[in-house]
Amino acid sequence: MTKAHDIGPGRPDPLGASVLDGGVNFAVFSAHAESVLLCLFDAEGQEYVQIPLPERTGDIWHGHVAALGPGQTYGYRVHGPYAPSRGHRFNPNKLLIDPYTRATVGALGWRDEIFGHTVGHPAQDLSFDRRDSAAHVPKSVVTPPLPPAEEPRPRMPWRETVIYEAHVKGLTKQFPGIDHAGSYLGLAQKPVIDHLKALGVTAVELLPVHGFVDDGHLQALGKPNYWGYQTLTFFAPEARYAQTDPLREFREMVRALHDAGIEVILDVVYNHTGEGDWSGPTLGFRGLDNASYYRLGADGRSYINDTGTGNTLNTAHPMVIRMVLDSLRFWAGTMGVDGFRFDLGTVMGREAGGFRADAGFFDALRQDPLLATVKLIAEPWDIGPGGYQLGQFPAPFAEWNDVARDTMRRFWRGDGGQVRHLSSVVAGSAERFDHSGRPANASVNFLTAHDGFTLMDVVSYNERHNEANGEGNRDGHGANHSDNLGVEGASDDPAIIAARDRRRRNMLATMFLSQGTPMLLAGDELGNSQDGNNNAYVQDNPTGWVTWAGADSDFLFFVRELIALRRDMPVLRQRRFLHSETRDDGLRDLVWHHPDGHEMTEAAWGDETLHTLVAEKRIAAGSPPYEPGDAAAYLIFNCGKAERITLPDAGPGKTWTLRFTTVPHETTLTKAEVAVPHDSVVVLTLAAID
Repeated sequence: MTKAHDIGPGRPDPLGASVLDGGVNFAVFSAHAESVLLCLFDAEGQEYVQIPLPERTGDIWHGHVAALGPGQTYGYRVHGPYAPSRGHRFNPNKLLIDPYTRATVGALGWRDEIFGHTVGHPAQDLSFDRRDSAAHVPKSVVTPPLPPAEEPRPRMPWRETVIYEAHVKGLTKQFPGIDHAGSYLGLAQKPVIDHLKALGVTAVELLPVHGFVDDGHLQALGKPNYWGYQTLTFFAPEARYAQTDPLREFREMVRALHDAGIEVILDVVYNHTGEGDWSGPTLGFRGLDNASYYRLGADGRSYINDTGTGNTLNTAHPMVIRMVLDSLRFWAGTMGVDGFRFDLGTVMGREAGGFRADAGFFDALRQDPLLATVKLIAEPWDIGPGGYQLGQFPAPFAEWNDVARDTMRRFWRGDGGQVRHLSSVVAGSAERFDHSGRPANASVNFLTAHDGFTLMDVVSYNERHNEANGEGNRDGHGANHSDNLGVEGASDDPAIIAARDRRRRNMLATMFLSQGTPMLLAGDELGNSQDGNNNAYVQDNPTGWVTWAGADSDFLFFVRELIALRRDMPVLRQRRFLHSETRDDGLRDLVWHHPDGHEMTEAAWGDETLHTLVAEKRIAAGSPPYEPGDAAAYLIFNCGKAERITLPDAGPGKTWTLRFTTVPHETTLTKAEVAVPHDSVVVLTLAAID
């Protein structure tokens, strides 16, 4: 470590490693460090110099190194107190990743050297490990400046949005006849995009693509962290999905999707990091400033675990908020991303007094000139106190609605007393979301997601089958509200196959006909199965990948028609909530009918044996003149016996017409009534009498 470098004071901003002024400026935050060493590595991965950052501006340590440029690998070693009982875990023997790095090189090796404490020592984390970790941890890489993302972007209005949740690798790994399968460039291939366009989705929501680590206990089992919810680098695209250059290839993927009119939403994990609890490794945040980056217990030594992963990022700290906002701006402004889904989003709004809709992070996010313009989606729960907050996020957030998911599954399973609950879903869950100016699109309605059964498995399994995960089938959801329709798993019985097909059609139709924003899980349109595994987070194999071979072409055509129906009927995707209010034409915007033709009564709503929901929808009262005011839809959701339903008066010069049904060969319509088959969905619309 003898090579000399020209060191200057540099600047405290921007954070990270920035190529400028004939060299590289390094800036990193630590409020409690005593000194920060910049460590440079040669092409062989050998550390050849340690440079003390010469300046400290507030809590930002910085310096400029002349004659360095893109491609330089580096890391930090930080001196400070090793006092876990006071929240400090500095250990300069451990090489640390720059939180702001745009790229890393090298794999993480789960060896004892990467831990700040001595593994197996009787004193546990109060011990201090003096072994060097540099040979076993990824190195940060200086990257060249990137221009802003290309314009134009799709900028799809929420009311026209249809989300498609997918895994970068899993979506295309088995896609036939494409180059670069399983990667960013694979997703950018024309056949893949043609499928998405033909399907009618408007946004792809990708599981985490921020650089992440494979958990140590999973490596011991020989399994990867396939889903990627163990983030370590919030600015670097995950390299395992790239051929050579993750930054360039990710941008190419985004551009290809944008050119097709499809937005890109990222599932982001700012609630915790891959460093785990006190027993975890020292890879970056813990060694830079443990007491600032993490929420700690009253004893200073333990970690608040509102995430169930061992640690919780301290997003109440101004510099942690800054890091998250800088990361979001980078992905939106430079990488071209159109929106973000916040994993365990409740963490982001938890302050000293609990969850707050006006938490500092939310305020900072919503006032940002760039971030206030992108789509924001919350997973509105975590395992911390007061962790379930469905409907409580501030505008402009949308939220995953698990109540809608469970209600739709239970209704079509035939559970009693579900008609009232399904009416809420069909009306956009207004009792939860209609406040503070939030639109009806705020409820993200989904039947399935990465976490849980696929749609085919919802109708094929009563129980989870996660034995392949190596956790004794104890992991994953226990309450799936599923129904195997007579046989556990795959079946060659034509009657069971037909019943499952019908159930899937009915459930998807319910989701797409409900107010809110629909989200489809990748592969559900094909009949994809995970063989009953409802927690495939370690299944980086055909179980977790979408199966394209043998896809159900009839069902795919049905899903395309269903999405097109929603697109063509504005009454199904309104921004305003429907509250049975009277419009200027004297008609109410929402009427609930009993199958016998009368309006629903309180007694009917409480009827546990009622299995048919009938809704008459119109454009909301008070809508502006540019809305199609005469649009109307008569929706019937019948999970019971066949019904003959009396129709309401269509009005002068109009008649009800059959627009859509999940069982077309059994549905008939006269002027006065419609014959609705058992287990079916029917949509009627108004038409002028010739």
